[in-house]
Amino acid sequence: MSALAEKIRDGRFLRLIRSMLKAGYLEDWQYHATLSGTPQGGVVSPILSNIYLDKLDQYVERVLIPRHTRGTRRRLNPQYAVLANKRWRAVRRGDRASAREPLRRMRAIPCNDPMDPGYRRLRYIRYADDHLLGFAGPRAEAEQIRAALAVFLRETLRLELNQDKTLITRARSQRARFLGYDIIVQHCNTKISRDRRAPNGSRSANGSIALLVPPDVIKAKCAPYRQRGKPARRAALLNRSDYDIVRVYGAEYRGIVNYYLLATNVARLSALRWNAETSMLKTLAAKHNSSAAKMRDRHRAVTQTPRGPRTCYEARITREGRQDLVARFGGIPLTRDKNATIADPVPVSTRPRPRDLIQRLTARWCELCERHAVVTAHQIARLADLGQPGQGQPAWAVLMAQKRRKTLVVCAECHQHIHASPVTRAA
Repeated sequence: MSALAEKIRDGRFLRLIRSMLKAGYLEDWQYHATLSGTPQGGVVSPILSNIYLDKLDQYVERVLIPRHTRGTRRRLNPQYAVLANKRWRAVRRGDRASAREPLRRMRAIPCNDPMDPGYRRLRYIRYADDHLLGFAGPRAEAEQIRAALAVFLRETLRLELNQDKTLITRARSQRARFLGYDIIVQHCNTKISRDRRAPNGSRSANGSIALLVPPDVIKAKCAPYRQRGKPARRAALLNRSDYDIVRVYGAEYRGIVNYYLLATNVARLSALRWNAETSMLKTLAAKHNSSAAKMRDRHRAVTQTPRGPRTCYEARITREGRQDLVARFGGIPLTRDKNATIADPVPVSTRPRPRDLIQRLTARWCELCERHAVVTAHQIARLADLGQPGQGQPAWAVLMAQKRRKTLVVCAECHQHIHASPVTRAA
């Protein structure tokens, strides 16, 4: 409440939030008082959590990062410098054979001093209550940072740092899990890039951060499609149409692949594609009492992607006069896209179109002029009394004939207009 009161001056709003925090909760129809925290599953709980943990963000950015960040770059490794000078002298003499041995040894050691006491870097990121700190420095200082975080959370925010989940990981040899990704620091002395600034090439992979798809995630995502150690059909989908079956499989596969497109090893999801594809074909085959091979030939298609054509599977619903409905599985290149983003479509607000008369009345929506108002129901005895559309009938009669309804929910003005313009029936 004190954090909210720093920038919100509306006392009524603050009292409303305070009442919500103290409202308590029901569990098995037993009332329990709320002693601390926000309501579990509450609509405003995520934003209140972010507002509260903003104090943590400010502490890390204003205190910890300046304290544990120093130096512009690491100093040169003395051993590397000796080998570089030896190689340079051999090249200058024209003795290329003698220059190869220093170069081979240079590519086995770091060019900069990894233990330079004058160089430190600390980076921080948080998503909801998960946070990750990247630190370039010794483990002893990393433990000091964790201890400082624990003290701040306990004394300032009255929170406890989960010691079992707050791990110190050596990123070069171990993996850190964050938001479903494994994060590592790459190291490969044999991968040489040709850079104009480095005539002899540089080990560009060393020290760069990589995002990976965790092996246990791949195994867990494949599990719903497997039974007894192999892909199997899904009985729950057998009563669906081909369009719905392909759409369900395609949506599940597309969501997982699009989330992990930032991973360097996203190609490992080919195992997920094979399991999901085989399960989908077996489900279609069981529905039509056919074989998976025939279903493969029936639904196979080719789609164009930014990386060229890709094979996929499609199911179509043809509609006369309108564009076909297409459900697609696959067709996504399993190649890392470092600029990939997850686009959440903005929900489009649409007015309800209930069929029940009571729901139509309580919606307070005029079906003739399409605006919110106090409404009433206009009713006729028979649809035949409306005549044929296109014979000079008023708009309300045409609308009722198209909807094939004997009732029309309208506002007072439209209701008066309806009675002022009756239907003319042909003799």
